[in-house]
Amino acid sequence: MPIYEFQCLDCHKNFEMLLLNKDDEIEMKCSQCHSFNIQRVVSRTNFVMTGGGSGPQVATSQTHTCSGGSCTTYDIPGPR
Repeated sequence: MPIYEFQCLDCHKNFEMLLLNKDDEIEMKCSQCHSFNIQRVVSRTNFVMTGGGSGPQVATSQTHTCSGGSCTTYDIPGPR
């Protein structure tokens, strides 16, 4: 059940919508001013990754040369 975040382009309020089914018909409008002039925004995540196992406890990166120039690989801690 994805929750999407939107911003009203008229009153600038951010609000969320829960979409239970992709086939549901939902009136997409601002929850404050009821404008249809809205845009979807990328939501920030709210979780913390904790260690407990071996290996780094923070994200690490490695940059190396590849055919397109340079490439970066990220190692993010957590269960694999």
